[in-house]
Amino acid sequence: MGLIRLQAHEIRPIGEDAVLFLWFDGHRSLYNFRQLRVNCRCARCVDEWTGVRILREEAIPQDLHLRSFETVGRYGVKYRWSDGHDTGIYAFDDLRRSCPCNRCAPSVGADLPSC
Repeated sequence: MGLIRLQAHEIRPIGEDAVLFLWFDGHRSLYNFRQLRVNCRCARCVDEWTGVRILREEAIPQDLHLRSFETVGRYGVKYRWSDGHDTGIYAFDDLRRSCPCNRCAPSVGADLPSC
C-alpha cells in the first residue's frame, strides 16, 4: 500500500460508539470506540520495553465515549476519551491493518459491516 492509501481523508463519529474512517483508496473502516481504547498502544497502556499490555480491559468503563479527536499530521489520529485518557496516537497504517470489516478480517465475525 502506498503512503497516500494509508491516510484517511475523512474521520467521523457514527452514533454513540463508533468512528468511521474513509480512506483515500475508497475503503471504509468502522471501529468501535471501546475496541480502539482497549487497543491503545501508548506507554501508559503498553509497557514500552516489554510490549506487555498494562491496561486491563475491565478497567475501561462500559459507557466509554469520545470527547474529541484530532489528526496528527499525516501519521494518525489522537483521541480524547471520556475516561480521561488522551495520550495514545493511533497510526493510520495500524488502523488500516486492523480494519474489522468482513473483507479485511473475515474471521472476526459476520455481523461487521462490509467495506
